[in-house]
Amino acid sequence: MSKWIITPDKYLTEGEVRKIKKVCEEAALIARSRGNQFPVRDQLIIETALGTGLRVSELSYLKIADLHLKKGQNSLTVQNGKGGKIRVVMFSAKLKNLILEYLNYRTTLSEYLFSSERGAQITRSGLQQVFKKWAGKAELSSHYSIHSLRHTYATNLYKASGYNLRMVQQQLGHSSPTTTSVYSAVINSDLEKAVEHLDIGAE
Repeated sequence: MSKWIITPDKYLTEGEVRKIKKVCEEAALIARSRGNQFPVRDQLIIETALGTGLRVSELSYLKIADLHLKKGQNSLTVQNGKGGKIRVVMFSAKLKNLILEYLNYRTTLSEYLFSSERGAQITRSGLQQVFKKWAGKAELSSHYSIHSLRHTYATNLYKASGYNLRMVQQQLGHSSPTTTSVYSAVINSDLEKAVEHLDIGAE
């Protein structure tokens, strides 16, 4: 089986991330003023996907009990990772505050962080629909899917960690560093510097 590769069209640029975040934030603000629930939920879905890199199935199964939000804590436990593996994923204090605000705002009693309009656990296709709705409003390319947010998280974390592949592997829940190495192929600071210094044919 050939190894899949990450190419720049599989993850959002910084500008695209800003666009979808802005659209979701503005819609959530209006929704709060009107007492509406779902744009507020949708904003957190997008922010959590971008801030944790969880797989779509992991977002679907994420329960409130899996969140660690006490003072000094900002992490979650993935109970249903690929291959039945459990892992702890750290996230930013900013995302923690968004989660706390959402938990205070929401009216559903569902044990799942993200529930459907019927109060049941949101499905993978439901999450995909949420992403497509807001990606459309942000005028992003239609080829993106909610899984693109996992790739976006991974590439950004790889840069922010000083190109620490092991750290990215742990956060994403990859069993093998070989899987994670696809990000090093597309984000390589040494290669970027090297090609800038190439001056073939210069006089």
